[in-house]
Amino acid sequence: MESVREILDGVARGVFPPADGRTTVLPGPGPRHAGVLAFTAHSVVVTDEDPAWVYEALRALDCDPLSAALHPRFLAALLERTGRRAETVDAVLVAGPLPGVPALALTEIQDAGHPRIRYARERRDEVRAWQADGGVLVTGRGTAGRLEVSVEVDETARERGLGRRLAGAARRLAEEPLWAQVAPGNARSLRAFQAAGYAAVGAELLLRLPGSAEDARVPQ
Repeated sequence: MESVREILDGVARGVFPPADGRTTVLPGPGPRHAGVLAFTAHSVVVTDEDPAWVYEALRALDCDPLSAALHPRFLAALLERTGRRAETVDAVLVAGPLPGVPALALTEIQDAGHPRIRYARERRDEVRAWQADGGVLVTGRGTAGRLEVSVEVDETARERGLGRRLAGAARRLAEEPLWAQVAPGNARSLRAFQAAGYAAVGAELLLRLPGSAEDARVPQ
């Protein structure tokens, strides 16, 4: 049986789980990691719960089986059973690294107390952040150790292509595939990542441990 990391590595190479309408249940790669990963006609439920319970809960839904793993009723049942807290359902994109140095002037942020670094550390390991004129770029290791990227553009610097350039700069700072999670309704951010060469590969909802620091913090 493949691990969560092996599935993600395959997706980054363009090799997806079989589009067979099934759901795979896998144990979490660590205490922090749980949730649902959805690809074309195949979902992966990452949980240490009994797989039999997962399949029974999915069969009980009156909906398209291809989207059952992200159905609100199943997610609510999973949250109640695990005692975890939910993130939001995000679109997931991935891009490979690029050679050379970023064309955008970046200064690495050394202040561990910077709000973007604090926020990222509640969700990721090995967090690094860079400041640009009008924006911030953050990377860190999230689900199953994959390298994740997020960008933030100041209100006064929007509509100038900075988000795209920050997302593109991240590819030149990395030596492995980069993953981005974007709220589906955030069309501006989706367009920025796609314009920087990131490909949409699926959707996901991640579950947080109860009582963790990330539950106590309200994102700025």
